[in-house]
Amino acid sequence: MTSIKRKVSVKIKSMLRALPTSIGDISTAVGRLFSPSDDDYPKTGVQPFSGDTPDDRHRQHSS
Repeated sequence: MTSIKRKVSVKIKSMLRALPTSIGDISTAVGRLFSPSDDDYPKTGVQPFSGDTPDDRHRQHSS
């Protein structure tokens, strides 16, 4: 086997070994994305912003 063929063969084998792990990671992410929400927020609805607004000199105006 030539050196280039050997390197390609090793690269393909390493990618095939990583495939089950990658599929597992992707399926876990998809499962979380489409699962019911597990947020533990109070059911109070939308709350108004009560923080400080920046000064006019710190605001960036778009032209």
